[in-house]
Amino acid sequence: MTTRIHQTELALINGDITEQTTDAIVNPANSELILGGGVAGAIRRKGGPKIQEDCDRIGGTPVGTAVITTGGNLKAKHVIHAVGPMMGEGEEDRKLREATRHSLQVADQHQLKSLAFPAISTGIFGYPVERCAQIMLATTIDYVRGKTGLAKVVFCLWGDEAYQVFERTLRLMVEGSDD
Repeated sequence: MTTRIHQTELALINGDITEQTTDAIVNPANSELILGGGVAGAIRRKGGPKIQEDCDRIGGTPVGTAVITTGGNLKAKHVIHAVGPMMGEGEEDRKLREATRHSLQVADQHQLKSLAFPAISTGIFGYPVERCAQIMLATTIDYVRGKTGLAKVVFCLWGDEAYQVFERTLRLMVEGSDD
């Protein structure tokens, strides 16, 4: 599914984020920036050791923030590491909103034109996919309605269930909108 919000194309795809050709992909990171399992592990395996070396130099970043590194051997030139919340730590919705917004801001600060997000925190961090879709999509739509250089934002979702939840949520958000 693809829609346009002001000057930005917003797309949903079901696929492997490590294969995206956007300027950057977003890693749903932990605050220590250690590329362990899940999406981060796939990024480490395909991107090579340079990404973890950059993360080690940065040293970490708090929940709700985002930092940028090289994309190593990935098709994307950069990885934006967004630290989402773990369910049960408190203020999870606010933290996810901030992690999403900070990722978009980092992309703009580095003059990137395209970005691919996964469903942040929905893996081992236990965040519900429905809430994730609602928060990440609303935050992104709000952000691209303002001043941004981003021409395309992709939500690259793993599996039919996550894709369908995001698609249903996005349809409800843009229905009746004249953007």
